[in-house]
Amino acid sequence: MDTARLPFFVYGTLRPGGRNHGLFLRGRTLAEEPARLPGALLYAGPGYPYAVEDDAAGVVGGELVTARPEAYGELLAALDRLEEYVPGEPHNLYDRVARTVVRDADGAPVRAWVYVAAPAVAARLRALGTPVEGGAWPPGR
Repeated sequence: MDTARLPFFVYGTLRPGGRNHGLFLRGRTLAEEPARLPGALLYAGPGYPYAVEDDAAGVVGGELVTARPEAYGELLAALDRLEEYVPGEPHNLYDRVARTVVRDADGAPVRAWVYVAAPAVAARLRALGTPVEGGAWPPGR
C-alpha cells in the first residue's frame, strides 16, 4: 500500500482550538473532520497527549486532516519536526505509523498517518501513566 499521501489523524494540540492548529494546519488543509482511532488509549504528557496503542477496547478522539496536495510535503515535514520524529531514531518520543481510523460522520475506515507514543514512551506510560478519561484532548472535551 502506498502510504506517501495519507491524511493525518490528529488528537492533541493540532486539533481545532489547540495551540498548534493554526501554526501548522491553517491554510494547508482541504478537510478536517471528526474521527476516532480504535485500539489505543490516550495518556497525558507534559502539556500534550500521547496515543498509546493497546489491544484493549480503547478509543482516541480527534480529527482526520486531509492536506492540500501542494502543501503535503511541507506539512509532513513540519509535523515530523513538531513531533520530533526521525525515521529509525530509537530515541523518538513519537513514531509516525499508518493506522486505520474511523470517520465519525459515516463510520468509514480510513488509513491515516498517526503519531503514536514510541515504544519506550509507551511502556513508561502503560506502567506509570493514567489514561485520559473519554479518550479526548483536552480532557473533558
